[in-house]
Amino acid sequence: MGRGNGRPRPLAQCVYELTGPTMNFATYIKEIGRGQDGSRDLSEQDAYQLYSAMLDSGVPPLELGAILIALRVKGESLGEFLGFYQAIDERLYRLRAPSGKPRPVVFPSYNGARHQANLLPLLALLLRRFGIPVLIHGLLAGGGRVTTAYVLRELGIMPCAHLAQAQAVLEEEGLAFVPTGVLAPAMATLLSLREQLGVRNSAHSLVKLLDPFGGEGLRVVSVTHPAYLARMREFFEATGANALLLRGTEGEPFANPKRRPQLESFRNGLSMALFEAEAGPVKTLPTLPEAIDAGTTAAWIRRALEGEVPVPLPIVNQLACLLYCSGYTEDMNQAKAIVAMETNSLAGA
Repeated sequence: MGRGNGRPRPLAQCVYELTGPTMNFATYIKEIGRGQDGSRDLSEQDAYQLYSAMLDSGVPPLELGAILIALRVKGESLGEFLGFYQAIDERLYRLRAPSGKPRPVVFPSYNGARHQANLLPLLALLLRRFGIPVLIHGLLAGGGRVTTAYVLRELGIMPCAHLAQAQAVLEEEGLAFVPTGVLAPAMATLLSLREQLGVRNSAHSLVKLLDPFGGEGLRVVSVTHPAYLARMREFFEATGANALLLRGTEGEPFANPKRRPQLESFRNGLSMALFEAEAGPVKTLPTLPEAIDAGTTAAWIRRALEGEVPVPLPIVNQLACLLYCSGYTEDMNQAKAIVAMETNSLAGA
């Protein structure tokens, strides 16, 4: 449960200590800071070294702001994404996947609800019923939005304060919420720069890819903008990842209860659409919480878990995908049948 894989990190471990005084960040900025038409992509190795310095607090504030804004304007290439992620993964604190259990499901939660109720805790609690370990990592504060942490607190599930607690809760209770600062302190710092810069940066996309189980986790990754579907797809294919990819509900990784998005699985990097996106007019609207605040949402989730209100079909569909992708079932049809019985819904409809 140590940091990274426990082995020394050559060069990048203290890249800023070794090269910081002579590392010319202006060179990087000249490459990536000429706008969408004039900028050039960094090589994967240069991206790795640059992000290593950024994570190790080795980039002065002025240059750091310029780099983050330049990347936002230019957009990250696949090679840059791979280099950035390698630097992050080496600094990510690890957890052990509970033994004798299906592959743990990892949900990144970084947006919160603004217009619709945040039903990610419902999906997580349904998974726990099947004995599938669930790790949610994300932000505690929502900046005016209803975060997953808020709803979980109403359900009696508190954030883990440190790694040992996260491991124990995961083993004993099957569902743990871990703040970003516990798993990846340097990433939490980069995320916090949004308040100073006024816009998101690369860290907001990269943080969704964290797997503290060292490749043993099943990442559920949602995107808001269509262009990032293609980028995430390329990343999963290039890294041989196990993941479920979808258009999120206000950025949260659960299927929109009003209209199912495409649910695309990746097994060892090979993709398959398990459910296609719903098209055409919405036939019927599901029963949903009357308000989006944490208390009302949590009360509705309790009712759904007791069978007093039906679980929306798109979430039933996503639950079936996760049973299959985690290894709980051997085929997708079996997963659909199991969740249909559990939720009294027609998961295959």
